[in-house]
Amino acid sequence: MTYTFNRQFPETRLRRLRYNDNVRAMIREVELHPKHFIAPVFVLEGKNKREAIASMPGVERLSIDLLINYAKELLSEGVTTIDIFPVIDNSLKNPTVNQ
Repeated sequence: MTYTFNRQFPETRLRRLRYNDNVRAMIREVELHPKHFIAPVFVLEGKNKREAIASMPGVERLSIDLLINYAKELLSEGVTTIDIFPVIDNSLKNPTVNQ
């Protein structure tokens, strides 16, 4: 579809990023694809471990070997980015900030 605009001010506001179909298609932000998403993954130490997260129904912590398979599954669905959240033992955590 092609639009014709009266481009003389003040009859129209000059919207240079909308004046033709190609430019509008290039800058529109209403399309979402799997490549636009970031999948959060929760990682456990060990092998072949899977642990449900009580506060997040349907979400599990995975050991690295299971995480690799999950990442491959995400990639096959088009999700190209993951954000890794590791489980850290409380004995390794420090309440103060080291400077």
